[in-house]
Amino acid sequence: MRITVFGATGGVGQEIVGQALAAGHEVTAVVRDPDRLPERLDRAALAAVVRLDDPAVRAAVAGRDAVLSGLGSRGRRADGVAERLTGRILTAMEAEGVRRLVVVSAVPVGPEPAGDRLVDRLALKVVGAVLADVYADLARMEAALARSATDWTAVRPPKLTDGPLTGVYRRVVGGAPRGSRSVSRADVAHAMLALVEDPAAVQQGVGVAY
Repeated sequence: MRITVFGATGGVGQEIVGQALAAGHEVTAVVRDPDRLPERLDRAALAAVVRLDDPAVRAAVAGRDAVLSGLGSRGRRADGVAERLTGRILTAMEAEGVRRLVVVSAVPVGPEPAGDRLVDRLALKVVGAVLADVYADLARMEAALARSATDWTAVRPPKLTDGPLTGVYRRVVGGAPRGSRSVSRADVAHAMLALVEDPAAVQQGVGVAY
């Protein structure tokens, strides 16, 4: 596939790029600062590296089979970053007629996991209160996705870890796995790449967790 990855220097974005290259995909990386691309990612293997604030962002999505985004807040204050930057992606994709988009969101943005224990529901509420600004930003981002003409999927992980790629996790389309506690960034990237070609995930939120 020919894919473009936004937020390629972030934790999930790096994993998407690395796994996509390893799978033989043609990858264009869109980043805020090209100097932050880690050495472990072979820049020579990338089709292109484009700055997020560059007018070439529209060209970066042209002719792509899919666009994946690991963009999001780096702290507790989101300042609308997910909504704002995803809006730019949607504008570029719609202008170029590119339809498939997979983005990172979060479990608290979706419906409460069915059958969760009280302790799990309380833990989710505490996290939601601490990161209220981040989740509000992600909710607005998902609302923008729903209004768009794209074939979007919002992947909703719980707490992200730096654990290894296992390929073994639970996935719920339209909801979240019961007892969602954590998942590695590597496995979130793995799920995102797999969901690109899953028609059941189009215009859906997908919970991913161990």
